[in-house]
Amino acid sequence: MDSASQGLLIKPEAMKLADIAGSLNATLEGKADLEIDSIQPLEEATARDLSFLSNPRYLEKLESTRAGAVILGRDVPGPGCSVLRVDDAYFGFAMALELFKPGPGGTPGTDPTASVHPEALIGADARIGAHVSVGCGAQIGARAILHPGACIYPGAVIGDDFVAHANAVVRENTRIGDRVTVLSGAILGSEGFGNIPLPGGGVHKMPQIGRLEIGDDVDIGANTTIDRATIGVTRIRSGAKLDNLVMIAHGCQIGAEALLASQTGLAGSTTVGDRVQMGGQTGAAGHLVVGNDARVAGRTGIVNDVPPGATVSGFPHREAGRWRREEAALRRLPDLLKRVLRLERAGADR
Repeated sequence: MDSASQGLLIKPEAMKLADIAGSLNATLEGKADLEIDSIQPLEEATARDLSFLSNPRYLEKLESTRAGAVILGRDVPGPGCSVLRVDDAYFGFAMALELFKPGPGGTPGTDPTASVHPEALIGADARIGAHVSVGCGAQIGARAILHPGACIYPGAVIGDDFVAHANAVVRENTRIGDRVTVLSGAILGSEGFGNIPLPGGGVHKMPQIGRLEIGDDVDIGANTTIDRATIGVTRIRSGAKLDNLVMIAHGCQIGAEALLASQTGLAGSTTVGDRVQMGGQTGAAGHLVVGNDARVAGRTGIVNDVPPGATVSGFPHREAGRWRREEAALRRLPDLLKRVLRLERAGADR
């Protein structure tokens, strides 16, 4: 196919409010036949838009909104327009976004500028864009979308409904499950940073012969890098979500449904448990464990194991409540120092 036949993203048609309510399992208050074109913020929405409120800080905007309908929690007073009542307004908003998310246009096929090796296996209904490269022995499941410049190295095995955005790279022998999305510039399965300084000078580069395995329903952000293991496997388990600019070193294990925010960096052989949440610019030393359900505040430096369920902050990391108390005490140090100096001078004058 030529570049044009790949098509643009197709915006969904207008939906009746009753149909949206049914999809959200919401209680409808108002005009069931109201047609909704899109979802907009409270302050920008107009008569054919749907909006939402989940944070009580924005109640003032709710009162003045011109939206045709609003998604609200069960106990939030309506603003006078139609309302969709749900248990969790933010989750309802997320479900509504799914209904209005643009889908791929055009027809499946391969752009003539793409390079797909004859021994690569591509599943049905794939869309392969301009200048994509798929190497020998690579296997890609059904309904894949490879945007321009994506590169799949030889021997990579990828499941169904894979999406690789522009210039994403999947290195050799990487294993990826179903419904994985990789944003632009991400590099999956590259060599880890294995280097040995030699006693007499020089540095020996250690071969990295392991692989990377990624489970189902994983999202990987733009310019994120995940190294394959030196030996064995670097593993990202199903449901994990990695933000932009995340660095996962060789041999790390990331648990199911873990959430790693932007600029998180993990040294080699770090294990992050299931459902762990790590804030932006978090760093972890290697060969340690962050237990299941732990929460790590942004800019925390993890230097030892973190127990399951713990909430930690600071550098070096410690329990979040203790860190807040210590930070508050540090801010009082200048005044405390002045008091000590005054007491010392008063004692010397006696």
